[in-house]
Amino acid sequence: MKTLRLAASLWLALALSSLAVAARAHEVLPAIADMELTEDGLVFDVEVNAEGILAGIDLSAVEDTNAAPEAATYDELRALPADELEARTRAAWQDLAGDIHVRAGGEDLPLELTGVAAGEVGDVSVLRPTTISFRAALPPGADAVTVGWDRRLGALVIRQQGVEEPYDGLLEAGETSAPIALGGGNQLGPWETFVAYIPVGFDHIVPLGLDHILFVLGLFFLSTRLGPLLWQVSAFTVAHTITLALSSLGYVSIPAYVVEPIIAASIVFVALENIWSRGLSVWRPLVVFLFGLLHGLGFASVLSQFGLPSNAFLPALIGFNIGVELGQLFVILVAFLIVREAVRIDEGRDEVRFAKDLYILLPGIAIGAAFLWMAVSNPEVPPLYFGIAIAALSVLCWISVKNRDQLDAYRRIVAVPASAAIAVIGAYWVIERTLL
Repeated sequence: MKTLRLAASLWLALALSSLAVAARAHEVLPAIADMELTEDGLVFDVEVNAEGILAGIDLSAVEDTNAAPEAATYDELRALPADELEARTRAAWQDLAGDIHVRAGGEDLPLELTGVAAGEVGDVSVLRPTTISFRAALPPGADAVTVGWDRRLGALVIRQQGVEEPYDGLLEAGETSAPIALGGGNQLGPWETFVAYIPVGFDHIVPLGLDHILFVLGLFFLSTRLGPLLWQVSAFTVAHTITLALSSLGYVSIPAYVVEPIIAASIVFVALENIWSRGLSVWRPLVVFLFGLLHGLGFASVLSQFGLPSNAFLPALIGFNIGVELGQLFVILVAFLIVREAVRIDEGRDEVRFAKDLYILLPGIAIGAAFLWMAVSNPEVPPLYFGIAIAALSVLCWISVKNRDQLDAYRRIVAVPASAAIAVIGAYWVIERTLL
């Protein structure tokens, strides 16, 4: 039984470790396209990850380039001088232009490259943006266009320039915009903006916010009682809301290389305290609040990738924050549903046979669902990692049920090993974000 428990704990740590490695290093961000109508036609300046495109990476399938099969090629391109990268981008333009779709009247418009500007090499572990400029000749009478590009090029932010009520939107990989009026008028209203930013916030937690997921799970595994969880989540929510707003308004700005290691350290702290403490200490909500301030700066960095609309700043900010909260609640709900029967049986309040059957079936369901998800879509974070983590947690719960007669079976067999695995991942992130 001890061997099975150890195997499940290691399985959980392995799954979380895979997520940790896949989550950092060369992050894939949305491309940003500024579009403006001029006398020469429709002009685009698009800030892209040129190395990723030239390496042939499917930018819709990974959230960092180290997870791609073409990672070595990407790293070679990342080290090229700016002028050489610009030359290679120009040489690849004909193929790239075929993947960009600017349509008017249902027809693809011919695209003419007008310039390429790459950043200097600098730190090769940091994304280097390259701006590709091109022009689309408009047919007579055209008053609207749609814009999109191939799925493999990833997400695209489009910002219309030079008009009143400009279009401003985030297109998921492979998505085509709604018709954009060339004279303006497509700007989302406050309510539409609010609704549009909710999924952006949720997506930043599930599945992309792996460090935030682990922090929330660290809060969850402290105690089986609802009160301690509510105190912690409330403190965390208030704190990250404050710094998210202040940072988005430009009042607070702390470099990512400072914030990210401390966020990782916060994960280690809450996870280790779960092991040392048997309940909510009087000062833990304060500590969680302080860490929440830093997590809010991390959330703000996501919004800075494509900015908040000036006409509906507050609705966008609130919508994003609500999306973040829904993502956190979703993580807690999933974790609660997994461990619920183990907790109830540890308290002597439920049927053992049902729990055993549940925890035998759940690993197969989780891993099967992950394979099905991968078969029908092309997610950025491999669902199998989540499936394996759920399966391992289920095995720990099964062992807890099996040893229900022991004192604090749930805490010793489920909460402590899970917290230890979370602490290990947080410690790895601290090292990676400071030394690697």
